[in-house]
Amino acid sequence: MNTLSEIEEYYKTREQQLLKKIHQQEAALTAAEQTLKQLIKSQKAQLDETNQLHATQERAFKEELYRDSLTGAYNRRYYEEVVRKSIGPAGIALLDVDDFKICNDAYGHYAGDMALKTATKAIQSCIRESDLLIRYGGDEFLLVLPGIPGDFLQTKLEQIHTAAQMASVPGYSHFRISLSIGGTIQTIADPMENIVRRADWLMYQAKCRKNAVMVEIPGRSLAAPETLLQEKSRVLLVDDSKMNRMMLAEILGDSYHVLEAENGKECIEKLQEEAGNIALVLLDINMPVMDGFEVLKAMNANHTIEDTPVIMISSEDSDAAIRRSYELGASDYVNRPFDARIVYRRVTNTIKLYAKQRRLVQMVSDQIRARENNTDMLVGVLSHIVEFRNGESGLHVRHIRIITETLLHRLLEVSDKYSISAEQQDLIPLASALHDIGKIGIDDKILNKPGKLTPEEFEVIKTHSMLGAEMLQNLDNFGKQPLLQTAYEIARWHHERWDGRGYPDGLKGDEIPISAQLVSLADVYDALTSERCYKKAFSHEKAVQMILNGECGAFNPLLLQCLTDIQADLKEELQQHN
Repeated sequence: MNTLSEIEEYYKTREQQLLKKIHQQEAALTAAEQTLKQLIKSQKAQLDETNQLHATQERAFKEELYRDSLTGAYNRRYYEEVVRKSIGPAGIALLDVDDFKICNDAYGHYAGDMALKTATKAIQSCIRESDLLIRYGGDEFLLVLPGIPGDFLQTKLEQIHTAAQMASVPGYSHFRISLSIGGTIQTIADPMENIVRRADWLMYQAKCRKNAVMVEIPGRSLAAPETLLQEKSRVLLVDDSKMNRMMLAEILGDSYHVLEAENGKECIEKLQEEAGNIALVLLDINMPVMDGFEVLKAMNANHTIEDTPVIMISSEDSDAAIRRSYELGASDYVNRPFDARIVYRRVTNTIKLYAKQRRLVQMVSDQIRARENNTDMLVGVLSHIVEFRNGESGLHVRHIRIITETLLHRLLEVSDKYSISAEQQDLIPLASALHDIGKIGIDDKILNKPGKLTPEEFEVIKTHSMLGAEMLQNLDNFGKQPLLQTAYEIARWHHERWDGRGYPDGLKGDEIPISAQLVSLADVYDALTSERCYKKAFSHEKAVQMILNGECGAFNPLLLQCLTDIQADLKEELQQHN
């Protein structure tokens, strides 16, 4: 039997073993807890990294979602989903890149893209990082300037306007950017949509002036009411229902100067009274006195429809009525009942479209005139070189053109025998300046011989007509250039005669192109009335008499009659140009 001391020793040992085991377990738990904490910390760090990556990816996605790929500005979606909900105070402006469509059409899409990029950079160079630039439409930008003072908005927009004007489009330095800008202030109480609509109207007013800035500050009048009335575009409402006219006037009255007509007859009268001043007609179909279709027919007959767009607004919704409206020249068709915002937007878009088309036509016309002037100048320089080498004054070229043009106009007045297009009516007088271009290839000693030419020398002189024709025919794109073809006819055959006794081909009668016949008669008349190194000048009367008597060869009797008819006017005209 164990003694008490042994029992105590046993329990003491056992207690120590248990305590040791407990300490070991506690140490293991502590180690496990630390490991778990480290694991949790590591996982949390990984989770934070993942969240941060997701946030970055989301921001990048939104950035891409809300960015315009061409200009780098925000896109219209950003306005619709984010900016539209924002409140003021802020400066709001709409900017239209003038002539963007013209640049796009005239020089191609790449040029148009470069113009938009250049405009974007010019605008961004003038604004803060906190400001928002949004590509609102194809060539329109919305600018949001948070917190800008009202008095500074005009200055800021003028700065942007100037920066755009000074910017150069890479690769198209001759094309200059201009902006039409409309701006106003958004207060805390103003919904963004209403302010953008107001800025749009102000931009349209600037666009009517082109390349202008129109700013309206609350509490400060944009312009005197009577002046503003004059600046608004005129819209003519044509409907026999007074209620319908009142509804449309309510929709458009703030932005446009509204005129009204109760029927088609009044519409035509208003169009005549306001010739060229009405920007658009809103036209009903079913009306007394004169219906909408009759109005369209009348506008086609007097060509008003070409410059004044018409939007049909009618409760008549049959396919036949809609198709007939478009066939008669209507620009758009709106069925009743209609949405006021849709009507307003269609009216505004149509007016803007026609304004751009008019500018496009004007720009193309200007370019055509510029090219025609350049062509005239180059032809003039070349013909003067020939005349200088020939020992003749530069007046000979001018005289030939005047005489040819005068004879041609008279020929067209008295006879329709010759099919001379409008283009040929311009080309024949111009090409007449090159009638003697072949003389460049003739020896100076023969060309400027003061005395009478020997038969051999005269044969050399006669080769100038074929030399000139060959020079012109060998030019690039001869077959595609009407001017060169007309000049070829004149250079080769202006020494042919009606009776077949001319040169180089001995053509007879109307075998000779009418262009060459006209220049032939003009050349002989001017040769007779001008002094040369081998002869004195004859008087106008003597020269006409010699030609009519057949002393200078036979000419088309019809052209001789034309010369007789115009001789008094021709003498006076040439004296003015001497």
